[in-house]
Amino acid sequence: MEFLKAGEPVESNIFNQLDEKKRALIEKGVDVINLSIGTPDFQPDRHVMEAVSRAALDPDMYKYSLTETPELLEAVEKWYKRRYDVDLADDEIIQVSGSQEGFAHIGFAFAGPNDLILAPDPGYPIFTFGPLMTGATIALYPLREENNWQLDFNDIPEDIAERAKAIVVSYPNNPTTAVADRAFYEKLVLFAREHNMIVLHDNAYSDLMLDGTDGLSFLSIPGAKEVGVEFNSLSKTYNLTGMRVSFVVGNRELIARFRAFRSQIDYGTFYPIQAGAVAALNGPQDIVMRNRKGYMARRDALCGGLRSIGWNVPDAQGTMFVWAKVPEGYASSAEFALDLLEKTGVIVVPGSAFGRHGEGYVRMALVVPPERMQEAVRRIAESGILNR
Repeated sequence: MEFLKAGEPVESNIFNQLDEKKRALIEKGVDVINLSIGTPDFQPDRHVMEAVSRAALDPDMYKYSLTETPELLEAVEKWYKRRYDVDLADDEIIQVSGSQEGFAHIGFAFAGPNDLILAPDPGYPIFTFGPLMTGATIALYPLREENNWQLDFNDIPEDIAERAKAIVVSYPNNPTTAVADRAFYEKLVLFAREHNMIVLHDNAYSDLMLDGTDGLSFLSIPGAKEVGVEFNSLSKTYNLTGMRVSFVVGNRELIARFRAFRSQIDYGTFYPIQAGAVAALNGPQDIVMRNRKGYMARRDALCGGLRSIGWNVPDAQGTMFVWAKVPEGYASSAEFALDLLEKTGVIVVPGSAFGRHGEGYVRMALVVPPERMQEAVRRIAESGILNR
């Protein structure tokens, strides 16, 4: 296993680097197709925007909120029961400013310099950077294509499992798009209980299942609340990325400790944002299937199109991303991404940005309409990049 320690050099965020290159190309007049950042271009529902607007016209809404409103807690509880058949109490919920911020800070509730945290490789960068800020050491467990990018618990040595304070798990997975079934989560709960470790499960994409199944909640497994918490987000499900509304739910002791920490750094979420979240959770849910169908159409246009020109890109199983092996002839994913950018104006993320085991792959986001996906395929075909 690979280990990361606090204080080691940290590269600047790869997405910022890609954005700089994108702006430079645009200044030159290049028509860029940006498939790098997972920002939905689908619109929020009207009733959500109206709820935010109405609340924003009330001057009392501009005071410190300090905590979640009763209406928001009730909405989360009803949504979790309706969506996953999971019962939650008020003290098992805390709202955070997006899952990114939540993962950045939750380690401070339980970890420190003498602790070891397990995280996936490849994995979203905040899964390692957040715990590193506490001074903890990160042990990276590998995700491999031959295992369908699922964690193989046998890859974690017994002595490491015994030392670990927590494990970060993310399904549907960013960047690999892999999904996990109930049997996997049952193994996860058992593994965590046997080794007395905390589970931090990222469930931001459970409503973007693209393989025909329904996304699960880790908390739907008996005993899950005893060992961990789950992050769930409104960003991708309801197209509310800029509102920064996510929740950490589950183990009440960890939630209480996290709330105590956050009370030192945060004064709560703006009331109009909470009102919008209530409207999204309680209102019509047509948007969920609409989004899923929209992403599936884009996936089919991109993955099917790339396969038709000789790049064997598998269909995404979940999330709003595509995970593809770099074509032959390239020494690294970064080299391919740069060549692709220069020859086609298509921006993708090198898999190495997600860890050592991400090398040899690229991630593409399903954030443009099918017509633009087809245009990207056409440019790639005409560039000759696949015949290097």
